[in-house]
Amino acid sequence: MYFGLSEEQQFFKDNVNKFLQDHASLDAIKKIADSNNQKMKNAISSGILNLGINSLLVPEDYGGLGLDLLFATAVSQSLGENVAPFSFTGSYVMAPTALSLGGSEDQKNIYLNSIVNNEMKFAVGFAEYIAARNDFGFSFTKNTVSGKSLFVLDVENSSHLLIADESGQIGVIDINDKNIKLTELTTVDKTRTYHEIQFKKASIDILEETKTSNQAISRSIDAGRIVLAADSLGASEALLKKAVEYSKERKQFGRAIGSFQAVKHMCAEMASDLEPCYSLVWHAAHCFDNIPDESRLMACHAKSHVSEVSKVISKKATEVHGGMGFTDLMGIHYWFKRIGVNRQNLGSPETIREEAAKIQNL
Repeated sequence: MYFGLSEEQQFFKDNVNKFLQDHASLDAIKKIADSNNQKMKNAISSGILNLGINSLLVPEDYGGLGLDLLFATAVSQSLGENVAPFSFTGSYVMAPTALSLGGSEDQKNIYLNSIVNNEMKFAVGFAEYIAARNDFGFSFTKNTVSGKSLFVLDVENSSHLLIADESGQIGVIDINDKNIKLTELTTVDKTRTYHEIQFKKASIDILEETKTSNQAISRSIDAGRIVLAADSLGASEALLKKAVEYSKERKQFGRAIGSFQAVKHMCAEMASDLEPCYSLVWHAAHCFDNIPDESRLMACHAKSHVSEVSKVISKKATEVHGGMGFTDLMGIHYWFKRIGVNRQNLGSPETIREEAAKIQNL
């Protein structure tokens, strides 16, 4: 039995890959990372959105394509492989999932249609639901919210914000509300942005279904974890390819370093560690839409395992490049750092394994 991406899913993946290879070369990524070139970044984002990425997970009833998470996973692999400076996980995976499951009919009509028409883009702040932090968290009082949220995803160019409190209630806030303060956080990953946001009685529209159920927040986080795992999977694939190519070109003692047993072993180990991760991530995405009883557990397994494997691959790929691996010239560090930040986003491997243990009553 064949288990992998369908022709349609591969088509989406290939289209994103082709666009990024043509318009987001490593030189372009360097310029964006070094000088935060907004013009280049916006051009890349606009081109990706023209491929229909924003409407992937929006149900057909609200103008979207109504596709399953495996399509988004395929796209995320391409984004990671090309270290694309594009807001995807929060804005176009977690937000549509949360709004579809948590909104009333009126809320879904307003917000989901606006995502499809590019009239709204959502940032997502669910970190406080995953793990409590000192001096962070917030309270919903009637139609206002006060407090602080850390590591908010995809704030750049967003018009609205989705936040969740510790109970799983989700609310929508206009990002231009005068009662919120945005602070960009400095991280090692310069291909994407992360923010801290403070609220002081900011107006909030709480999603109706989340007042009585935490399904929307749980499913949204599961989707986000699977897609982040796919991003790290794509980044690891790129690093492996670069390591193998470099080992064939770089010569020492009159021979290509790829002919040395130690380098061969490192490349073989990376390949053997990475190969099972494809089926793990794809199966987790398949379970999300088709096997609900296994969905949350598989999301935990995919995110935690791929985080560990990709960390090892990023280290070994850098070692294969030797001293050149640490230079800006090769650009290996963009994939290395992206993998590192993905590892912590939406829960570290340790946090997620603890969740998986609780799911299995261990």
